[in-house]
Amino acid sequence: MNTFSPFTLSSLSFLGPELVLLSVGILLIVVDLFFENRLLLPWLTAAGTLVSLVLLFNSPSGIVFGYMYVVDAYSVFFKMVCLVGVLFTVLLSERYLTTEKLRHGEYYSLLVFSTVGMMAMVSGGDLIVVYLGLELMALSVYCLVGLLKQDSRSNEASLKYFLMGAFSTGLLLYGISLIYGLTGTTDLSMLSQRVVSLDLINNHAFLVGLGLVLVAFCFKVAAAPFHMWAPDVYEGAPSSITAFMAVAPKAAAFAVLGRVLIMGFADVHIHWGPIIAFLAVLTMAIGNIAAIAQKSLKRMLAYSSIAHAGYALLGILAGNNEGLSATMNYLFIYAFMNMGAFAILILLCDNKRRGEQLDDYRGLAKTNPLVAALMLVFLFSLVGLPPTAGFIGKFYLLVAAIHAGYIVTVVAAMIFSVISAYYYLRVVRYMYFENAVQETAAVSISPGMTAALVLAMIGMIGMATFPGPILSFAGKSLIGF
Repeated sequence: MNTFSPFTLSSLSFLGPELVLLSVGILLIVVDLFFENRLLLPWLTAAGTLVSLVLLFNSPSGIVFGYMYVVDAYSVFFKMVCLVGVLFTVLLSERYLTTEKLRHGEYYSLLVFSTVGMMAMVSGGDLIVVYLGLELMALSVYCLVGLLKQDSRSNEASLKYFLMGAFSTGLLLYGISLIYGLTGTTDLSMLSQRVVSLDLINNHAFLVGLGLVLVAFCFKVAAAPFHMWAPDVYEGAPSSITAFMAVAPKAAAFAVLGRVLIMGFADVHIHWGPIIAFLAVLTMAIGNIAAIAQKSLKRMLAYSSIAHAGYALLGILAGNNEGLSATMNYLFIYAFMNMGAFAILILLCDNKRRGEQLDDYRGLAKTNPLVAALMLVFLFSLVGLPPTAGFIGKFYLLVAAIHAGYIVTVVAAMIFSVISAYYYLRVVRYMYFENAVQETAAVSISPGMTAALVLAMIGMIGMATFPGPILSFAGKSLIGF
């Protein structure tokens, strides 16, 4: 049972996972400064992530620092998704950083600091804490996106993400200021009561403030029409960071959306429900239709990520625990299938090719049959074909939306899922039914990449075969929410 803890030194025990990661981030900077062995850095990052993950399930639950920081099963679930995303990224990065000749120290430290920000966002019981966590995450990711300094695409992506991110942050702060001015609080647990007691449900200024907050987080999850930054940023960023951005920051932003809308503003669902429905359909439409025209697999996966944000919004749209647990389940599954697809992309990146263009996959089944088979499984799951884990995730999202009465939105989601099969299966055609433009050598695979692919496959198969445990975990995380 959650308990309230005042602001004391003992409250730090609730922040065990965050403090471990923060210490690891600082340690990485020191190690990079004094030691030349770069292999220490990924090992330290992976070890710190695993220790944080263990502490996550052994930390006390409660509301600390004057109701501003909430450690509950809901936050534990999303922190787990973020940490899984970091662990995957570390495993993918070892070989990629060497190929791209990137410095390791700041890469891993920024990765860790951004995760600390996400964990603060997820546990934020107050809009101010949410904002602070968001900024720590965003500032770190801005730098990570621009680490390919010799690549003009990376420079452009970092600048574009920074400018658009700063604009969305301004909207968020203005929205928070309006909400605070009308309710007198930024405490999420108090907002719902104040909205009812002060009769703000139809107050135009309050609805504008809520709308601005909603816009800011729709930007972070790359929901249309606030997605304009995503394709260029995802394409220009280092591939391992693109994979990271598509999973961990997106999950953290959805965690905040769920906590703010369903915990803080459930009483005004009549106002934000239709808006989320419109945004979900528009996001699925733009993401899936724009992906068809892409010749770059990396850019295609960027638009795919936008489309998947639209699917995940279906659970938020339902406005209840059933829908939110379906979104949580889907984001966890998405972490494995998306990281698996990016692992193959990075695996094909070497001195002769980038692994980003569709032409790089011509005849892959003939030259590297195992790699092609793995990519096939990940793509089928991204489509949502049965009996893959992706199908399980989409199924529960659609059921939750149907139970909430959004039949038209569900029909639209099914239509766009069918459309998505075209561009995903086009990659399969390139791999199995096209001849390679030139003779392609067998790919070399690092231990970290092997571990990432094995972990992704185990997760995919496990969740497709036995979806009960993760569904039960997501459902139990919302008890008392």
